[in-house]
Amino acid sequence: MVRGRIAVLGVAVALLGACSGAPLPTQSRARPTRRVPPAPVRAAATGETTDGFVALVTPSFDRVHIQAGTFMMGSPQGEVALAQQACVGEPLGDPEICEHREYTNEMWEHDVFVHAFFIDRTEVTVARYRACVSTGVCSELPYASGGTRFDAPELPVVLVSWHEARRFCLWADGRLPTEAEWERAARGTEGRRYPWGNVYNPFVTNHGRLAWDELDDSDGFLEMAPVGSFPDGATRDGIQDLAGNVEEWVADWYAPAYEAASVMNPQGPKAGDERVVRGGSYAHLRANLRGAARGHAVADEKRAWRGFRCAYDAR
Repeated sequence: MVRGRIAVLGVAVALLGACSGAPLPTQSRARPTRRVPPAPVRAAATGETTDGFVALVTPSFDRVHIQAGTFMMGSPQGEVALAQQACVGEPLGDPEICEHREYTNEMWEHDVFVHAFFIDRTEVTVARYRACVSTGVCSELPYASGGTRFDAPELPVVLVSWHEARRFCLWADGRLPTEAEWERAARGTEGRRYPWGNVYNPFVTNHGRLAWDELDDSDGFLEMAPVGSFPDGATRDGIQDLAGNVEEWVADWYAPAYEAASVMNPQGPKAGDERVVRGGSYAHLRANLRGAARGHAVADEKRAWRGFRCAYDAR
C-alpha cells in the first residue's frame, strides 16, 4: 500500500531503477525452511483474451468458488477508530502519526451485491508467472537486478506493475478481482475484521510492524513466505494469504471514499490516477491487514511487497 513508510535505519537498499526509488527491505536473517505442498492443478485450457492474443493457459492452480450474494462493504466510524488505536499500539505508534494514516478511506459502510465468481486460493507464484513469461506474453521479471532472493518458485511473484498483473490474469483466462470481490472473499458475508475472524492473531499471518525496522520475523519469516504457509489464517472458504505476505493489486481505480448507497457488482470509478491495492504485506502493520483496509498506487509502480491473485467469472 502507498503509505508513509518509516526508513529502515542502516539497511535501506536502493530498489531497482524501474521501482520508483522506494526503499527495499533487506533480509539479514535466515528465512525458516517451512514449505507447503503445491496446490492441486486442473486441466489446461485455451481461450482468446480481450487483448487479442490466444491464452495458452497452463494448468490452473486451485480456485475457490464464491457464491453470489450481498455483504456489507467498508467500515463504520467505530472500526476506523479501532484501526487507529491498533496503530497507536505499534512500537512506533504515536497518536499524531496514526491519526494521519489512511483508514477513513474505508468509509462509508454500504451493501454490495456481487455475482458468483472464482478466485485463486493463493497469490500468484513465481512459478506460475514464469510459465507466462515462457510463452512471450508476460514480461521477464527484474529480479536479476537486485531481487534474486525473491526468485523462488513457491514465493508470490512481486515487482510487477498493475498492467503486468492484469496481463497475466488475461493469459490465465481470468482477470484481476474487483475491489468488492476481493473484500467479499476476505471478509465473508458476516463482515469479519480479518480473513480468519475478528481477533488479531500474529501467528497466522506474515506481517510487519510500525517501527524503525518494519520487518518482523516473529511470524517465522522476515520477508515473503511461500504461498499457503499460514493455513490457520485462511478464510472459511479456504482462501489463503489475504492478510499479509504481499499486498495485492485489484482491478479498480482508486477513490478516497465510497458512496453510502447499495451497489450491485461495483467496478469502481471510471477513471483515476491510481489503482487499489489490498491485503497488506510482510512490511505492513496490524491495522493494514484487516479485510476492509485499502491502499492505492500508480499502475506502473513495482514494489517488493506487492503481488496479485486472479479472479474468474463463474460460467
